[in-house]
Amino acid sequence: MTKGRLEAFSDGVVAILITIMVLELKISGDGDWHALRELLPEFLTYVLSFVFLGIYWNNHHHMLHAATRVNGKVLWANMHLLFWLSLVPAVTGWVGQFPESSPAAAVYGAVLLASAFAYLILQTTLVACQGPDSKLREALGDDLKGKMSAALYVAAIPLAFVHPWISYAIYVIVALIWLVPDPRIESQLESDRR
Repeated sequence: MTKGRLEAFSDGVVAILITIMVLELKISGDGDWHALRELLPEFLTYVLSFVFLGIYWNNHHHMLHAATRVNGKVLWANMHLLFWLSLVPAVTGWVGQFPESSPAAAVYGAVLLASAFAYLILQTTLVACQGPDSKLREALGDDLKGKMSAALYVAAIPLAFVHPWISYAIYVIVALIWLVPDPRIESQLESDRR
């Protein structure tokens, strides 16, 4: 399989996940402002999950763009990432319906943490496939943002049982950290073009 097919398949899965999440947003009541207020927790959870899926899609795209080849290990590592991402709509719905639920907030964080580890596995597998002197390895460097994100998720999961909103605040912080595009791969590719 070519990396283009892997990327296209992954793009399709992420698009489906976003579609599933938005289809779960249902406005009830009489169509007045009160109905929208009742939808607010679900909508905010949808926005956060949409941002996380967008971050994964964006970084996945950049990482595969920097790769020259894929192998069977990369395919399975990618499927592992997609498995964890496929759980995002379910936990999004749970948190949206029960925002004060500590278990829902903790499981949401556990899915985000598992997705982060799965992405790290994919990244490591893809770098190994490229070889020890690959441009991808050089571009990724020490991945401080990835390590910091995992540490924040690890902290947020038990803090959900202190108060769910502490965990939500941490999840928003992680999203904000990643909203600033990670220039490592882009700048490496740009310097290669020159």
